[in-house]
Amino acid sequence: MNASNPSVTTVHPYTREMAMVHQVFRRESRLLAELVQEVRPADTARSRILAEHWRLYSVGLHTHHTGEDEMLWPVLLPHLDLDAEQVLAMEAQHHALTEGIAEVQRLMDRWQARALVEDRDELAEALRTHHRQLCAHLDEEEREVMPLVALHVSAEQWHAVGERGLAETPRNRLMIALGAILEDASPEEREEFLARLPLPARVLWKLLGQRQYRRETVRVRGRRATA
Repeated sequence: MNASNPSVTTVHPYTREMAMVHQVFRRESRLLAELVQEVRPADTARSRILAEHWRLYSVGLHTHHTGEDEMLWPVLLPHLDLDAEQVLAMEAQHHALTEGIAEVQRLMDRWQARALVEDRDELAEALRTHHRQLCAHLDEEEREVMPLVALHVSAEQWHAVGERGLAETPRNRLMIALGAILEDASPEEREEFLARLPLPARVLWKLLGQRQYRRETVRVRGRRATA
């Protein structure tokens, strides 16, 4: 692989793709805290929308982390010696994040029912804590572990991880998941990512997916939705 040559400065495709997926979780965890904090007292219609968005977000994050724990780290670990500690640290951080997610879910369920101010404020603080912990974890993974993945994981093994995530995404959410990945991507990243998709998926994104994602962002973000 080119990534094994220290003279090559381009970003490895695995690292770039993982960073694009991670950006979804960084953005949505930040927005969830901000959107919850802005909900008016007793606005249960709004609290239900955000509670459902949280559920989909947390399921997606769980799927992402489970895929790493079960399919990526076991492939990587046999190639490592002292660096194995960094991979094991990722697994431990996944467990710690799961505990925080469970606490957010508890507070989300309570707030969703009546949208009380005191419940909202406690939930928003828990979401901010989750965002900080998650970003620290993702930063460390990209900095310490993804270079090891680029060196030791084959294209077939990397593809299998992605296929698992795709298989666990509901079909009616596939275009929304694609839009979430592309939202903050650079033009070059968008072009490269879309080029790897099958032609029918690219056509569907152009004809229907972009509008579907726009509707979803408006529904969830309200006035914060970008043009």
